[in-house]
Amino acid sequence: MFPSLPSSWWIALTWEFQKSYWGVLTNFIESEYSQQICFPQETSIFKALELTPFDDVRVVILGQDPYHTAGAAMGLAFSIPEGSKSQPSLRNIFKELDSDIWVQRTLTDLTDWTEQWVLLLNTVLTVRQWESASHQWQWWENFTDAMIIALSAKRDGIVFILWGNSAINKQFLIDSNKHHIITSPHPSPFSAYRGFFGSRPFSRTNMYLRQQGRGEIVWRG
Repeated sequence: MFPSLPSSWWIALTWEFQKSYWGVLTNFIESEYSQQICFPQETSIFKALELTPFDDVRVVILGQDPYHTAGAAMGLAFSIPEGSKSQPSLRNIFKELDSDIWVQRTLTDLTDWTEQWVLLLNTVLTVRQWESASHQWQWWENFTDAMIIALSAKRDGIVFILWGNSAINKQFLIDSNKHHIITSPHPSPFSAYRGFFGSRPFSRTNMYLRQQGRGEIVWRG
């Protein structure tokens, strides 16, 4: 059964559930999970929203779609459960973290970031096993666009970190007069050396938060 949204997000996006695509999307996901092996677990599809209430979001890290190998996707963009096989994108994130602010992080589970109100969001929230981008263009993008629009319109001073073209293409949804936008190529090995390394998203985020008189994110784990 398709999981329900946490109340804070349900309230913020109430109008979205009246649109025709929502029923198409939920039917598609229910069919996929009943007939295919998909990730993350169905109960974790909205885990990022459960851990980061709408009114508390300070930073959004936007990726593409979940890891498509068993044991990796956990409902938080880029995060991997402790003890699971390492993923190249996350290793590159940790390399940039070390280069940027000299933090040598070892924990692959990024839940501690969500506890500081960092929303770890993908533009597409589900995927078939071994089939990257298999759930693209099945209406997830409409829903995650609505999330970004709502955050942009109803909140102030959020840092949006957009990694990769799928994420960067969303910056037109964000009011740059109210929020701070950081873009770079995706941390995947296919693109990290084309501008992700050296982009310094972690220090730039904390610099903006300091300027706003708000607490910094503790990226160490």
